[in-house]
Amino acid sequence: MRKYYDDIRRIAGNVVTVRASDVGYDDLAVVSTGRGDSLAQVIRLEGREVSLQVFAGTQGVSNNDRVRFLRHPMQVPFSNDLLGRVFDGAGRPRDGRERINADGVDVGSPPVNPVRRRMPDKMIETRIPMIDIFNSLVESQKLPIFSVAGELYNELLARIGLQADADIIILGGMGLRHDDYLKFRQTFEDGGVLGRTVMYIHTAADPVVECLLIPDQCLAVAEQFALQGRRVLVLLTDMTAFADALKEISIIMEQIPSNRGYPGDLYTQLARRYEKAVDFDEAGSVTVLACVTMPGDDVTHPVPDNTGYITEGQFYLRNGRIEPFGSLSRLKQQVNGETRDDHRAIMDGCIQLYALCRESREKRDMGFEMSPWDRRLLKYGELFENRIMNLAVNIPLFEALDRCWAILAECFEPMETGIRQSIIEKHWPR
Repeated sequence: MRKYYDDIRRIAGNVVTVRASDVGYDDLAVVSTGRGDSLAQVIRLEGREVSLQVFAGTQGVSNNDRVRFLRHPMQVPFSNDLLGRVFDGAGRPRDGRERINADGVDVGSPPVNPVRRRMPDKMIETRIPMIDIFNSLVESQKLPIFSVAGELYNELLARIGLQADADIIILGGMGLRHDDYLKFRQTFEDGGVLGRTVMYIHTAADPVVECLLIPDQCLAVAEQFALQGRRVLVLLTDMTAFADALKEISIIMEQIPSNRGYPGDLYTQLARRYEKAVDFDEAGSVTVLACVTMPGDDVTHPVPDNTGYITEGQFYLRNGRIEPFGSLSRLKQQVNGETRDDHRAIMDGCIQLYALCRESREKRDMGFEMSPWDRRLLKYGELFENRIMNLAVNIPLFEALDRCWAILAECFEPMETGIRQSIIEKHWPR
């Protein structure tokens, strides 16, 4: 027997408050209006006062409308038929095709018990030298890309998805412009990976509450594919838009704001999503790459600041390049000793010389006289930026290592590189 509640006390923004009983947190509900039914979710319980966020917005909702609770949390259909499909924040098809008719899995479930996780030890090659050589991406890692509005972070994310060694790609877009969504789709289609991609897209024109569902849907589906033994790469953009949606809802709920108006549980909300990255014992893995835009290029902004505490490093994208200073993959030592015997030596030697090049540039800009050593460093810096740091460079790891050796040989004598003699004797260009 269905039970309805029609005691709607308050309507504010996309949130309605109704008096009800026997309701659980995160339960779904259906709000029946004169225009039809709208799906909603419980976001606060205070005695018999139940607050629901309505996915399609509260336009057309009145105090006389009825609410029916479904007694289960949000679910997303899961089957292999998801591959090649595009959905919106409420799980509806965005590609004009039929709905997926499959059993649903709960979204927002807890992260995997650490006892069931393997220690990350497999590198994901991206064909981007600044990642593969200097900050290797590791399977089951969670890494953000810190950037600012206007940088090509979505293009970088799409390229990583296109070229990374993964079985399944799941893209979660939050607050995307429509042309950004089309670029992602066109890139994956042209690259031949759309057939193993699932996309959950929230555009800037969609209801803000649907933005909050994107990461949970992506990660719930990714977890199920990983349990089948698949290696899944989850791409999320932009997590600042997700945090802004949390902020908007918390303001409507009249919660006491924290730093810069964000909710006090921002860290917990972000960690619930990032910690879904996992390498299952005797199954597949989930790797999470997320774009985080920094308003005003301020790394102390609450979203990048909290993200940095949760994740295992970060990439800084500035001026169209991944910056070698500040970018960090804390798990790279787990894998770069297993690739080639010169990987770590090249990683350390090239960055040390590039740091010296930066010092020589400062001396030059201040009008100091350049020594022959300074001039070699300046030449090295220019070659390194054009042949390695440039994001247009698209080569495998071993070829990138060989290119680094060629740059070093063009600018320095072997003993000037700081690389140990045994490695130089084996790899120095003849």
